[in-house]
Amino acid sequence: MNIFVTLIINVLSLMIVSYLVPGFHFTDFQALLVTAVVIGIVNTFVRPVLQLIALPLSIITLGLFAFFVNVALLWFVSNIVPGFQIDSFFTAAVASVVIALVSAFFHQMDKEPRR
Repeated sequence: MNIFVTLIINVLSLMIVSYLVPGFHFTDFQALLVTAVVIGIVNTFVRPVLQLIALPLSIITLGLFAFFVNVALLWFVSNIVPGFQIDSFFTAAVASVVIALVSAFFHQMDKEPRR
């Protein structure tokens, strides 16, 4: 998939989540764009390494720990990107689920139809 399309999907997903989830804030559009880029970088390089390290715990908890890794990475991004704030861990957990659902929806719409 084109990296530009992925960035647009991330931006749209974050905009929708900031509208739907209380406690998930952006100060301006620039913070939203930077957050989308940083989430893309973290999901590409950091998340696979952490998922591999946490694999035994994920197996024991039947994948629940993988969810907590995603929430922790979202929380981490909110701490390093100025202008992006998550009020609580619960907010990060809800936002993580909503981001996954909205992103999956947009990625499904981006697929080419089969003939």
